[in-house]
Amino acid sequence: MENLTLFPLYQTTCFFIPLVAPCPPLLGSVVTIGEKMNSRDLRDALNAGKRIIVTTLQKFPVIYEEVDDTKGKAFAVIVDEAHSSQTGHSAMKLKMALADTHDALKEYADIEGKAEDELEDTEDSLVRELITHGKHKNLSFFAFTATPKKKTLEMFGEEHADGTFHPFHIYSMRQAIEEGFILNVLENYTTYKTCFQIAKNTPDNPEVPTIKAIKTIRRFEELHPHNLQQKAAIIVETFRDVTKRKIGGRGKMMVVTASRLAAVRYYHEIKAYLDANHYDDVEILIAFSGSIRDPEEKSGHEYTESGMNMDRDSNHISESQTKQVFHDEGDVLIVAEKYQTGFDEPLLHTMIVDKKLRDVKAVQTLSRLNRTYPGKEDTYILDFVNTKEEILKAFQPYYQETSLSEEINIDLIYKAQKQLRDFRVYNDDDVEAVSKIYFSPEAKKVQTTQAKISNALLPIARAYNQLSKDDKYQFRRTIRSFVKWYNYISQIVRMFDKALHKEYLFCSYLARLLPAETAAPWDLENRVKLEYYRLEKTFEGAIELEDKDVPLEPERTKKAVNMNTKKDPLETVIEAINEVYKGSFTEADRVLIGTLREKLLA
Repeated sequence: MENLTLFPLYQTTCFFIPLVAPCPPLLGSVVTIGEKMNSRDLRDALNAGKRIIVTTLQKFPVIYEEVDDTKGKAFAVIVDEAHSSQTGHSAMKLKMALADTHDALKEYADIEGKAEDELEDTEDSLVRELITHGKHKNLSFFAFTATPKKKTLEMFGEEHADGTFHPFHIYSMRQAIEEGFILNVLENYTTYKTCFQIAKNTPDNPEVPTIKAIKTIRRFEELHPHNLQQKAAIIVETFRDVTKRKIGGRGKMMVVTASRLAAVRYYHEIKAYLDANHYDDVEILIAFSGSIRDPEEKSGHEYTESGMNMDRDSNHISESQTKQVFHDEGDVLIVAEKYQTGFDEPLLHTMIVDKKLRDVKAVQTLSRLNRTYPGKEDTYILDFVNTKEEILKAFQPYYQETSLSEEINIDLIYKAQKQLRDFRVYNDDDVEAVSKIYFSPEAKKVQTTQAKISNALLPIARAYNQLSKDDKYQFRRTIRSFVKWYNYISQIVRMFDKALHKEYLFCSYLARLLPAETAAPWDLENRVKLEYYRLEKTFEGAIELEDKDVPLEPERTKKAVNMNTKKDPLETVIEAINEVYKGSFTEADRVLIGTLREKLLA
């Protein structure tokens, strides 16, 4: 049985434990395949019958064919964090390495009306992949997570008589809060609504792509210096009035931003506010991946995390040092995606949210504050974007028991397959050509196989290039969906569909070869301006979770959005935006400052 255990763990260790007759622990019975060891060391440990092996999932694709026969052997696979990686390529190879597939082979032989040895002689590689699908009696998976996704529950959970899926064991958020192991991050929550009014800054009224224009104008407001200035002032004063006084004067704050550019501009605005008010008691750090240039700056300066962060002695610090320096001497950490999950800093007391958070991502992000620490009695969240109702909806399914209302529809795979075929980009002969290369005896030579498959896919790529721009987008989206669904569902059930498995392999390679077309953003060209702006407090207090279970709904396929189809006059788009973000403006709310570029030049 494959089980899900919910528990708020924060370590990062995986164990693969052969379940054999009990025996006293022996020296050397635990083997850790660490950073200085490779996949061959994992293979040798498995073949040597080591009782407890600590490793990573990514080592299995290299050695899955070199593991000795596992017939009669049972394994407990303990996963530190159950998430989407358990449905991917590496997880499939783990099953191929460890699963006792004799029962599955017999089942398949019965369906085909052939003898087992006949199947293995004629289609050994294809059959071997098919019979590793689904669940196996000799593999038990014990997966720990505090925020199970829908896929996780169906893969590891227990199916009840009513068709719902439930965890094998629960240590709920509610129980953990009541027993004092974590803090309730929703006890002190403040929400703001950003009200603004956009005005047309040009005499003409051109037709514009509606969806692109809405997104661009919203981003224009989000990154507008007036917006960031107002929020930077609130952030600094909140830190000085609230955060700094907590945990014996050691309280820290995290600012969650919507993009790397937003994080960089927040950093500058907060620094400017500190300088303008002669505050020298707040240390600012930033965390984001890669590098970014601000398009408003003519200098073209490239910003990086290591280039911007300095310690109190004005020494630049590397990305690997950011966490420790923040713990030792930092006060405010501005993040863009980075550190929203898996970041364990018990001194975090306050979070400023300026990013839309949904579902499990909201729970994971806000839970950065829930660690206990001596002297840490509460937490505080100030949210500029999300409403009380949205946060309640995100947290409620994880408060008591997280369950799945029904199993995911397997027909989604066949639906995606039909949609792909409707484009007439490839046919059965194309799928078979790639399949022969993939299952050929020379396929173990990875680079050679990749080159041959890429060459076989060239005619399909040419057919794809004949599609319209919109159809290319739809095709790419559908092929990714098909591969994703097959990866996931094949971990749960055995369909024994040879043709579908071949098409999955074909699409896996093809999807990697199709480059995404860069959609040209709609250029504002100074055609709009921010005319009025104000922040209105909409809620302050505790967001009360209810004592009830709210099952998660199963995954559904999403309809593609064509961002270029609908067009409207610019004035119509502006009116629609202003209606959503309208406020009771006075003359004091009129925006008088210019662009960020003009500020920097000044």
